This record gives sequence, C-alpha cells and structure tokens, in this order.
Amino acid sequence: MTAESRFDPSAPLPGPPEPWAHAPTPSRRDGPPYHMTDMIAAEPAVARRIIARVAGSADGAALAAAVRAAVVAGTPIVVTGCGTSETAAMGIVEILREALSAGGSPGAMLRSEQAFELALDPPAGGLVIGITHEGGTGATNAALRAARDAGAGAAVVTVSRRSPAGGIADIVVETGELDQSWCHTIGYVSPMLAATAVGAAVSGHDLDADRVAALLAAGARDEAGAERIASRLATATHLLVIASGVDRAAGRELTLKVEEASWIPSAYRDVETILHGHLPATGPDTGLILLLADRERRAERLARATQALAAARVVGIRTAAIIASALDSALPEELTPAGRLIVGDDPLLPAPVAAVLGTATPLQLLTERLARARGTNPDQIRRDDPIYRSAAEAAGG
Repeated sequence: MTAESRFDPSAPLPGPPEPWAHAPTPSRRDGPPYHMTDMIAAEPAVARRIIARVAGSADGAALAAAVRAAVVAGTPIVVTGCGTSETAAMGIVEILREALSAGGSPGAMLRSEQAFELALDPPAGGLVIGITHEGGTGATNAALRAARDAGAGAAVVTVSRRSPAGGIADIVVETGELDQSWCHTIGYVSPMLAATAVGAAVSGHDLDADRVAALLAAGARDEAGAERIASRLATATHLLVIASGVDRAAGRELTLKVEEASWIPSAYRDVETILHGHLPATGPDTGLILLLADRERRAERLARATQALAAARVVGIRTAAIIASALDSALPEELTPAGRLIVGDDPLLPAPVAAVLGTATPLQLLTERLARARGTNPDQIRRDDPIYRSAAEAAGG
C-alpha cells in the first residue's frame, strides 16, 4: 500500500505529542506524495473543522471580545509571529481589519510585527496576538512575555494550550491539528482560518465554512498548470515574487516556501518597488511570479502589475502569475509566458479572506511542484543534510 493510499485527507490530523513536545522530524519520503502533498490535500477538511472549533469555543469569543475592547479603548492590536506564522500574521491583520470595519469600527490601530522586534519594543497597552503553530517558537513567546510585562493583553493562536505559548497568554485559541511537514502549509492556513472565525464574531456576520473549504479545494486542482510553471522556473538562478495590497502576505509566504522547499534563492518585492532599481540585477535566468487576488482597487493594481510584467518581458525574465479569475482575461497572455494559476473568488466571503485563502493552496501547490522539478524533498526543509541541520542547531532551532 502506498503512502498516498494510506492518507485520508478528510480525517483529522494528529495534535502535538502528549506531554507537549516539538514535532518530530517528518518521516522521509524519497518521492511524492510528500507529507506536504498530503497536507495540501487535507486543507479543505481542516478548514471546516478549525472554523467550527473556533466559532464554537469560549476562547474564540474571548479573543473577539478582546479585539473589540482594544478598539473601543483606542489601544493598539499587534499580531506577531516568525517565519510562516509571520506571514500568516500579516494576513490576519487584513482579516481583522475588514471584520472591524464591517462591524462598524473602521480605523483601528491594527498592525503586524516581527516577533523578535516586538519583544524588544512591546506596546504598553492594547492587545498582542501571537501566532505560533506548535507554540514553542522562542521569539514569539518572548514577545508575548514582553507584552504582558509592559501592560498589554496577550493572546495566542496555536495548536494546543499545553504548549509553552499556551502557558503565557491570557487567551488561547486552539487550532488542534499539527502540520506533518516542516514546509508548513497547515501551519500557514490554520491561524488564518481561526482568525476568519474570530472575524465573523467581531463583525457579527455569518460565515459559511463550506465556502472557505471550497475555495481552498479549488486552488489545488490545477496540478498540470503548476507543473508547467514549475518546469519553466526550476532552472532559474533566482526568483522574485511581487504583489500588492492584501496579496503582499501571500507574496512573502510564497518566497519563504520556495526557499524552504526547492532551495531557489528568492526575494519578495512590492509591485511598485520592483520598478525602482531592482531590474538591473535580473535577466533571462530570473523567474518572477505575480500574485494578484485582492478585490480592492483591482483596476489600479492590475494596471501597475501589467506595466511591471511588461518591463520584465523586455529584460527576458521568466514570468508567471497566480491571479484572480476575474482578472485572467484582462492580463495579456504574453506577459506570463511561464504560465498562470487561477484563483477562485467567492463574493460572499470577506475580500481579505477570499484573497489570502484563495491564494494559499495555489502557492503551496506551485511550491510542491517546484520541489519535484528540482528533485528536492520539501518536508524536512533541508535539515536531513548535516550542514543545514547543524546550521539550525547553531541558530537555536
């Protein structure tokens, strides 16, 4: 029986070890399906369970109340994390900002912050929300402690209240299911799913978990399209990812995923930023991926992104896109010769939710196919190599 046939994407994923401990090294698979492959397939069912779990919990309600209380008091709300949790924190800020506006509280002091920097300069009041998948990230936990010591409230979204982070925070929102790959996909979407449920409580609007699950499922269907793009970008010497608006969180996540999984040196740039001094370092060996799914100010974002891709075409960059279905026909095909993945867009979901979750599975699928094309195993993020394992140990990881 193959690993693929043994995995049931509809079944709940395991939680952390009992007693709590960091997740063990993923078992090695010498070819696909990788653990990452399985995790992508599991995300629609995970979405239904996490949304139901958080929406029905006292802790989810407590976090929604704490967010509203901070807004009423005029104090800051800071969402923080490291790595994949940091990019998820950026997406969560957009989800909560929209929820507050929909609930009649626009203009909240809401931002994301990298955990190490936040630990050095915590807010003296308000609310800090830590994002840490396993709950053991040292910098994030230090930020939560510093926030509490400075007088801010501390909340965390994590897999279990038994984790170290769960022992620090006043409010613990549990996601309950642990990513089985170290190239985190569940670790990226699960806190944003929890935030989507909390956002619905903040706004007072209904949330249909089936619609969220359908969006995630749709994003993982075009395997052939992902393979075509991967085949054209796999030999690039470096990769650039560009985005605008809400999509900037996904752009940073894609950059991280590509480096973890396929080891292509990569960098993120805002759509406007790429046009101000960065093109001289590019050429035909450069790959570029545009993410564009944000529903807000789409015409302006598309116009500037089109100019950026036109400039890239002149230089000879290999360009691809992950783009909303409504924009597919408006973006000239010749500007993405490496291909494109189409993002579904559900108008009944809040715009940031549709963007950050709609792009999640396409960017993960493309990452996994890049790893296949380059012959790298994404699950262990190169820590099966003694040099990189020693590097992680030297960094305290």
